[in-house]
Amino acid sequence: MKWIKIFNSKNEADTALTEGKPVKVRIGSKELCLTRFKDEYFVTGNNCPHQMEKLSKGTVNYAGEIICPLHFYRFDLKTGRECQGRTEDLATYTVKANEEGLFVFC
Repeated sequence: MKWIKIFNSKNEADTALTEGKPVKVRIGSKELCLTRFKDEYFVTGNNCPHQMEKLSKGTVNYAGEIICPLHFYRFDLKTGRECQGRTEDLATYTVKANEEGLFVFC
């Protein structure tokens, strides 16, 4: 695993990402889901562990949970845990932003 740059600056990331709207990103062979929520960035796996629906098609609620559009399973953006323990946890990745850009460790 290594740090991968996904934006050249935090300002570029803020311009490209709508608050609370997940987007799909591809890093190598991995399809991930990137979300900006309350001035933080979160990267998770893009497939819901329940039935593999794309979380980038979902929404984010007021509690910082990404919601699968198929069966409305809710996953904490920070921990990847499903709020009711109904399925496996969602993969999460460390994100850092500094003067050199926005990076994900994967």
